[in-house]
Amino acid sequence: MESSLGSVYLWTKLLHVLLAIAWMAAVFYLPRILVNLAEVGGEAVTRARLVLMGRRLYRFGHILFGFLFLLGLLLWAGRLVDPLLWPHVTAGSGWMHAKFLLVLLMLGHFVWAGRMLKAIEAGAPPRPATWLRWFNEVPVVLLLGILVLVYLRPF
Repeated sequence: MESSLGSVYLWTKLLHVLLAIAWMAAVFYLPRILVNLAEVGGEAVTRARLVLMGRRLYRFGHILFGFLFLLGLLLWAGRLVDPLLWPHVTAGSGWMHAKFLLVLLMLGHFVWAGRMLKAIEAGAPPRPATWLRWFNEVPVVLLLGILVLVYLRPF
Protein backbone atom coordinates (compact mmCIF):
# COMPACT_ATOMS: atom_id res chain seq x y z
CA MET A 1 0.00 0.00 0.00
CA GLU A 2 2.76 2.44 0.91
CA SER A 3 4.55 1.98 -2.41
CA SER A 4 1.40 3.02 -4.27
CA LEU A 5 1.15 6.14 -2.10
CA GLY A 6 4.79 6.98 -2.80
CA SER A 7 4.22 6.46 -6.49
CA VAL A 8 1.86 9.47 -6.65
CA TYR A 9 4.78 11.65 -5.59
CA LEU A 10 7.14 9.95 -8.06
CA TRP A 11 4.67 10.30 -10.95
CA THR A 12 4.16 13.97 -10.09
CA LYS A 13 7.93 14.45 -10.01
CA LEU A 14 8.36 12.59 -13.31
CA LEU A 15 5.77 14.78 -15.06
CA HIS A 16 7.37 17.90 -13.55
CA VAL A 17 10.80 16.92 -14.92
CA LEU A 18 9.32 16.03 -18.33
CA LEU A 19 7.61 19.40 -18.59
CA ALA A 20 10.78 21.14 -17.39
CA ILE A 21 12.74 19.52 -20.21
CA ALA A 22 10.11 20.52 -22.77
CA TRP A 23 9.99 24.10 -21.44
CA MET A 24 13.77 24.34 -21.51
CA ALA A 25 13.69 23.44 -25.20
CA ALA A 26 11.49 26.50 -25.77
CA VAL A 27 13.70 28.64 -23.51
CA PHE A 28 16.81 27.62 -25.47
CA TYR A 29 15.28 27.88 -28.95
CA LEU A 30 13.43 31.20 -28.77
CA PRO A 31 16.64 33.27 -28.43
CA ARG A 32 18.13 31.26 -31.30
CA ILE A 33 15.19 32.34 -33.46
CA LEU A 34 16.03 35.94 -32.48
CA VAL A 35 19.64 35.39 -33.63
CA ASN A 36 18.34 34.08 -36.95
CA LEU A 37 16.06 37.12 -37.27
CA ALA A 38 19.05 39.41 -36.71
CA GLU A 39 20.98 37.62 -39.46
CA VAL A 40 18.20 37.20 -42.04
CA GLY A 41 18.54 40.71 -43.43
CA GLY A 42 15.87 41.79 -45.88
CA GLU A 43 14.49 38.33 -46.72
CA ALA A 44 10.83 39.00 -45.94
CA VAL A 45 9.60 35.44 -46.41
CA THR A 46 12.24 33.97 -44.12
CA ARG A 47 11.67 36.73 -41.59
CA ALA A 48 7.91 36.09 -41.57
CA ARG A 49 8.45 32.36 -41.10
CA LEU A 50 10.87 32.91 -38.20
CA VAL A 51 8.46 35.34 -36.51
CA LEU A 52 5.63 32.83 -36.88
CA MET A 53 7.80 30.04 -35.45
CA GLY A 54 8.86 32.27 -32.57
CA ARG A 55 5.29 33.35 -31.80
CA ARG A 56 4.07 29.74 -31.71
CA LEU A 57 7.02 28.64 -29.60
CA TYR A 58 6.48 31.50 -27.17
CA ARG A 59 2.79 30.66 -26.73
CA PHE A 60 3.54 26.94 -26.34
CA GLY A 61 6.30 27.74 -23.83
CA HIS A 62 3.85 29.68 -21.68
CA ILE A 63 1.40 26.78 -21.69
CA LEU A 64 4.19 24.37 -20.72
CA PHE A 65 5.35 26.68 -17.95
CA GLY A 66 1.83 26.88 -16.54
CA PHE A 67 1.59 23.11 -16.16
CA LEU A 68 5.20 22.94 -14.97
CA PHE A 69 4.48 25.53 -12.29
CA LEU A 70 1.36 23.70 -11.09
CA LEU A 71 3.21 20.40 -10.77
CA GLY A 72 6.12 22.13 -9.02
CA LEU A 73 3.70 23.75 -6.62
CA LEU A 74 2.14 20.37 -5.93
CA LEU A 75 5.58 18.86 -5.25
CA TRP A 76 6.47 21.76 -2.96
CA ALA A 77 3.19 22.15 -1.06
CA GLY A 78 1.39 18.87 -1.80
CA ARG A 79 2.08 17.73 1.74
CA LEU A 80 -0.50 20.30 2.84
CA VAL A 81 -3.09 18.55 0.67
CA ASP A 82 -2.17 15.00 1.64
CA PRO A 83 1.10 14.34 3.50
CA LEU A 84 0.93 10.63 2.67
CA LEU A 85 0.91 11.25 -1.10
CA TRP A 86 3.47 14.08 -1.26
CA PRO A 87 6.29 14.03 1.30
CA HIS A 88 7.89 17.17 2.71
CA VAL A 89 11.11 16.94 0.70
CA THR A 90 12.26 20.52 1.29
CA ALA A 91 12.03 20.63 5.08
CA GLY A 92 14.76 22.68 6.74
CA SER A 93 16.56 23.71 3.58
CA GLY A 94 16.95 26.92 1.64
CA TRP A 95 17.89 25.38 -1.69
CA MET A 96 14.27 25.41 -2.84
CA HIS A 97 14.01 29.18 -2.38
CA ALA A 98 17.18 29.70 -4.38
CA LYS A 99 15.90 27.32 -7.09
CA PHE A 100 12.62 29.22 -7.22
CA LEU A 101 14.52 32.48 -7.68
CA LEU A 102 16.53 31.01 -10.57
CA VAL A 103 13.35 29.67 -12.18
CA LEU A 104 11.80 33.14 -11.91
CA LEU A 105 14.91 34.60 -13.57
CA MET A 106 14.60 31.97 -16.32
CA LEU A 107 10.93 32.90 -16.80
CA GLY A 108 11.91 36.58 -16.93
CA HIS A 109 14.49 35.78 -19.62
CA PHE A 110 11.85 33.87 -21.61
CA VAL A 111 9.38 36.77 -21.34
CA TRP A 112 12.10 39.24 -22.37
CA ALA A 113 12.85 37.11 -25.44
CA GLY A 114 9.14 37.05 -26.26
CA ARG A 115 8.92 40.83 -25.99
CA MET A 116 11.91 41.22 -28.30
CA LEU A 117 10.14 38.94 -30.77
CA LYS A 118 6.96 41.03 -30.55
CA ALA A 119 8.96 44.20 -31.11
CA ILE A 120 10.62 42.72 -34.20
CA GLU A 121 7.22 41.63 -35.47
CA ALA A 122 5.99 45.21 -35.03
CA GLY A 123 8.89 46.48 -37.15
CA ALA A 124 11.63 47.24 -34.63
CA PRO A 125 15.14 46.24 -35.67
CA PRO A 126 16.55 43.27 -33.77
CA ARG A 127 19.50 43.63 -31.45
CA PRO A 128 22.89 42.71 -32.93
CA ALA A 129 23.42 38.98 -33.50
CA THR A 130 26.45 38.92 -31.20
CA TRP A 131 24.42 40.40 -28.33
CA LEU A 132 21.66 37.87 -28.97
CA ARG A 133 24.17 35.01 -28.94
CA TRP A 134 25.28 36.06 -25.45
CA PHE A 135 21.64 36.47 -24.44
CA ASN A 136 21.12 32.91 -25.67
CA GLU A 137 23.67 31.61 -23.15
CA VAL A 138 21.97 33.04 -20.04
CA PRO A 139 19.53 30.09 -19.65
CA VAL A 140 22.45 27.64 -19.68
CA VAL A 141 24.00 29.36 -16.66
CA LEU A 142 20.65 29.55 -14.87
CA LEU A 143 19.94 25.88 -15.60
CA LEU A 144 23.34 24.88 -14.24
CA GLY A 145 22.51 26.72 -11.02
CA ILE A 146 19.12 25.02 -10.81
CA LEU A 147 20.63 21.58 -11.34
CA VAL A 148 23.31 22.16 -8.71
CA LEU A 149 20.65 23.23 -6.23
CA VAL A 150 18.35 20.30 -6.97
CA TYR A 151 20.97 17.55 -7.02
CA LEU A 152 23.56 18.78 -4.52
CA ARG A 153 21.28 20.76 -2.17
CA PRO A 154 24.19 22.82 -0.86
CA PHE A 155 22.09 24.54 1.83
